[in-house]
Amino acid sequence: MRGQSHDMVQLLTPEGQRVQNSDFEFTGTTDELVGYLRDMILARRFDAEATALQRHGELGLWPPLLGQEAAQVGSAHAVRPADVVFPSYREHAVAMVLGVPLTNFLSLFRGTDGGNWGNLDKFKNYQIVIGCQALHATGYAMGLQFDGVVGPDAEDPAAVIVYHGDGASSQGDVNEAYVFAASYNAPVVFFCQNNQWAISEPIALQSRIPLYERARGFGFPGVQVDGNDVLAVKAVTDWAMDRARNGEGPTFIEAFTYRMGAHTTSDDPTKYRAYADEEAWRGRDPISRLTTYLRNEGAIDDAWLAAMDDEAKQLGVDLRAAIPTLESVTMDGLFQTVYAEESVALEAQRREYLSYAAAGEDA
Repeated sequence: MRGQSHDMVQLLTPEGQRVQNSDFEFTGTTDELVGYLRDMILARRFDAEATALQRHGELGLWPPLLGQEAAQVGSAHAVRPADVVFPSYREHAVAMVLGVPLTNFLSLFRGTDGGNWGNLDKFKNYQIVIGCQALHATGYAMGLQFDGVVGPDAEDPAAVIVYHGDGASSQGDVNEAYVFAASYNAPVVFFCQNNQWAISEPIALQSRIPLYERARGFGFPGVQVDGNDVLAVKAVTDWAMDRARNGEGPTFIEAFTYRMGAHTTSDDPTKYRAYADEEAWRGRDPISRLTTYLRNEGAIDDAWLAAMDDEAKQLGVDLRAAIPTLESVTMDGLFQTVYAEESVALEAQRREYLSYAAAGEDA
């Protein structure tokens, strides 16, 4: 039965060979896969540029996504216009696919806006507190039920997808979200990027069984997918999101991948993991396997890759040029966007803050 298989779903091997799965099938076109490859290449370049900007002192911190491009790009392409995404703090490729301005993330990690973004209908704010977004997503999904936009009778059915890591699966907030989602049959997909390390803690210390098997204990399906296989990720996420939109309830997806870089730029992974493990995972690189497949299919060639390299370099130029243009949002301005309508209590807090800030300036 779908969602209870003990075999990891894979449709494209690390060597770039298509394989079959009895439950899941990639139904997209070769042209779409070329687009996915472009997304992954640009996402990797964005990540590399942001890491370099942090090293140059332009950003205070950066959480790299290196190695997780297929998990993010594949799942993001399963999101439809009516759906809503709740990220953690590493979903840069998801944001790129969905058209979120990349300067949002530069500004957040530069410390100029505190995540005070506009246009949050589709892609919600990054969450730095581990796992809290799972509760937000489940509550929002329950709201979709009350709004009548879930189920086969809905004119434009919607669902929610929430991203979290393997470490967050040990958090109380996340497990409470699983309980609520199961109890109320909420239209939410929990997309867990199991990148093997919760900072310096290996997954073996967190769970004695594969993470996707935990879903059965909460009463909904769990699937483990090769997180470095963009075809498989897209197919599995399509299925899970369709279940949610049709009113069939939550699903847990474990995208089995690897964080090739550091947890954040304040971390040194050489202190806790072996170089041999990293080398083994380099052989499963999501970009390399899709490049190999598309080359063999005649869909891309050296000229395409050279043009793609030029586009990635231009993205780097644009990102570096954006840094001096980022304007700081004042604390006073942040108070204005907490609620849609101003409250008496919040206005009192704002005045108290202004008084405190003025006293500091006079000291």
